Amino acid sequence: MSTETTGTAGTTGTGNIELLSATLAKAKAEDRAALVAYLPAGFPTVDGGIEAVKAVIAGGADIVEVGLPHSDPVLDGPVIQTADDIALRGGVRIADVLRTVREAHAATGAPVLVMTYWNPIDRYGVERFTAELAAAGGAGCILPDLPVQESALWREQAAKHGLATVFVVAPSSKDERLATITSVGTGFVYAASLMGVTGTRESVGAQAEDLVRRTRATTDTPVCVGLGVSNATQAKEVAAFADGVIVGSAFVQRLLDAPDLPTGLESVRALAAELAAGVRRG
Repeated sequence: MSTETTGTAGTTGTGNIELLSATLAKAKAEDRAALVAYLPAGFPTVDGGIEAVKAVIAGGADIVEVGLPHSDPVLDGPVIQTADDIALRGGVRIADVLRTVREAHAATGAPVLVMTYWNPIDRYGVERFTAELAAAGGAGCILPDLPVQESALWREQAAKHGLATVFVVAPSSKDERLATITSVGTGFVYAASLMGVTGTRESVGAQAEDLVRRTRATTDTPVCVGLGVSNATQAKEVAAFADGVIVGSAFVQRLLDAPDLPTGLESVRALAAELAAGVRRG
């Protein structure tokens, strides 16, 4: 891992949680869902990944999640695992993830979060990571495997540096558990529409709508739905009941299928435009 520091440790409130909240509120005011795109850092290269984030925002994504590639991504299906493997073999490091956030946000003004498993942050240092993510202009972190009851240090540092803490809820989450999670999460709630790993699905159905309804009963925080959405029809379906529609594997697949980077960038930009039309609910 890079040993460079940004000199921001000890500063407060430099992250972009307020931009994230304002972006979600703007979408709601426009009577639509926000489009949230996921792309892993370092894929297909670090520079290519930065350009891909810019392309999805240019196409119409409101918010981007930058994945921190992990050698054992338990939540992620085969498409994102393939991209993570390419990024890791390319030598991607946390410094590259932070650079991706910094350059993508600086170029677009959009809120950019990091989605990561807990172990890399724990090893890097919670205080160091939050300070550097905030200094890069990051809006927060999605932490799918960090138990709420073990999250106090992270939440303290995230709040200190103006970063959202986004937790994941699933259809299996009982109402009491949902209330526990939503009482401490910030930014938005990531509602996993299905049990299982990420990937495109034929249908993103009733389970997701029920989960959003139950989650909203516990919080006023926006609820964004991910896992399975891959086209405008599904985006429109989910946008009818969710505050945000999260799409990852479909973007990654476009890059994997492309014969070269320029073709891939145009393909993800076009998909973002299709999905952005879908979340506008008609």
